[in-house]
Amino acid sequence: MSRFDVAVIGGGMVGAAVAIGFAKQGRRVAVVEGLAPRPFSAEQAMDIRVSAISEHSVSVLASLGAWQNIAQMRVCPYRRLETWEHPECRTRFHSDALNLERLGYIVENQVIQLGLWQQFESWPEIERFCPDTLDDIEFGEINQLTLSSGATLEADLVVGADGANSKVRTLAGIGVTAWDYRQHCMLINVETELAQQDITWQQFTPSGPRSFLPLSSLERNGHMVGQGSLVWYDSPKRIKQLSAMTPEQLRQEVLTHFPRELGDIHVLQHGSFPLTRRHAQTYAKQRCVLVGDAAHTINPLAGQGVNLGFKDVEALLAVCEGKGVISQPMLAKYQRQRRPDNLLMQTGMDVFYKGFSNDIAPLKLARNAALKLAEHSPLKTQVLKYALGL
Repeated sequence: MSRFDVAVIGGGMVGAAVAIGFAKQGRRVAVVEGLAPRPFSAEQAMDIRVSAISEHSVSVLASLGAWQNIAQMRVCPYRRLETWEHPECRTRFHSDALNLERLGYIVENQVIQLGLWQQFESWPEIERFCPDTLDDIEFGEINQLTLSSGATLEADLVVGADGANSKVRTLAGIGVTAWDYRQHCMLINVETELAQQDITWQQFTPSGPRSFLPLSSLERNGHMVGQGSLVWYDSPKRIKQLSAMTPEQLRQEVLTHFPRELGDIHVLQHGSFPLTRRHAQTYAKQRCVLVGDAAHTINPLAGQGVNLGFKDVEALLAVCEGKGVISQPMLAKYQRQRRPDNLLMQTGMDVFYKGFSNDIAPLKLARNAALKLAEHSPLKTQVLKYALGL
């Protein structure tokens, strides 16, 4: 049986980051992951899953040595953000207002994960168990883990970085508060006729938001072609209908229902998922601790999910700094630091989402007036700073 200081269950973006962080502290780390990220090729299709990476998350990734790997693959910086319901009532954000070169980057999830996995090679303290998954945990002063392959591990601490349906969370007996938004989200990767690679925008409609996130341009026949990720919120029935369409049928629906800012498009690929909010009732129990989606899932409205996960990583590593045994008071401190912030962001996104997802005339008038006022409010900069983790 192999002995580790930390066993990280889940080698996605957040799990890989926390593994490197603990290795940097001199701890022996096991990473259990079902599927390794595939090697990068500039010709490969864009991942359907992308994240809006804040400048704060960039600094976390840079401190782990992974950002340079990521930046050498594909990233799309953006400087502007706009949100509106009525076209004349917009709130606009610009990096110049914060004296920043950019607000952040849109990056494919698989590129972020691969950039972190490439960094594993620098840390002999990390041992990968892949492809493999967690089967069971026998709890004690030292937790004993059984993997699906039959391998057994001992770990002083188990980190659940295994996503929204976390096995670690379930085995540790940690409950969740959850509810279904009764909406699905469709992601559509497209080529764009218009060059708009420095802006991400969002329009609210009664059936849900429509969003555009810029992706890296590609070269075709000597010309640069813009790409983007479209986000379409709607009822499960409507999203199912859209998912069954041909690319040309879907293109026509997009051109009909997205704002004119988009211009003409060519559909490349698409996928969809249901929207569910979850929050673990505690972040630590039985020498297990939760990070990222295992601890909290958030409405993806503003692309803040993975940024919250990287904040979890930063806070957990900070309270565990040093080479001593990771104690329960350390984990309690981590929870005190992160749970209120995650709850605030979850609630804020819900208020925003529900406030705009209806067609009640007085409320519609009030929220458009609020967006117009927000455009000239000094609070706008403070809200932006908070969202960027500054």
